[in-house]
Amino acid sequence: MTESSYYYGGEYDDADKPGVNARTLWFGGLATALVAALTAVLAVLVVEGVFDLPVLAPSNAEGAIDHVGALWLAMFAAIGALVATALAHVLLMFAPRPMAFCGWIIALITAFLVVWPFTIALRLETQIANAAIYLVIGIAIGSLITSMANRAVRRHPQYPHQYPHQ
Repeated sequence: MTESSYYYGGEYDDADKPGVNARTLWFGGLATALVAALTAVLAVLVVEGVFDLPVLAPSNAEGAIDHVGALWLAMFAAIGALVATALAHVLLMFAPRPMAFCGWIIALITAFLVVWPFTIALRLETQIANAAIYLVIGIAIGSLITSMANRAVRRHPQYPHQYPHQ
């Protein structure tokens, strides 16, 4: 069985399924959390500091929004990266096409966050700026987590010719 048939379709049984190097995955997830947090800080600096627009996040109150600063958005982004790492880990262990599902889930959550600012009665430039923030953070998390998850797949010793990138 080839790596591409495992990730992108094809039949396999559980004996053929590669293992997961949790250390690689979670250290990659921690690094992704740092990148996501730094991306959020930079985004807030640009949106608030350069364009003088508010950065928004959903509030606990129904239909309400909160203006958030760099620290809060960085914390949300880092937590999002860690949740994405956990999702990737579970999918790698149990799903038949783990990275297809992981990519779709992260992309759909990112799309939800990109569309969300347009559901609030705000100035168009504020909506666009906030959508761009969530898009950039989502792309950073999605691309790094899927890359780390692919790297964390362990080949089986009985199949040394498989997964040559490891």
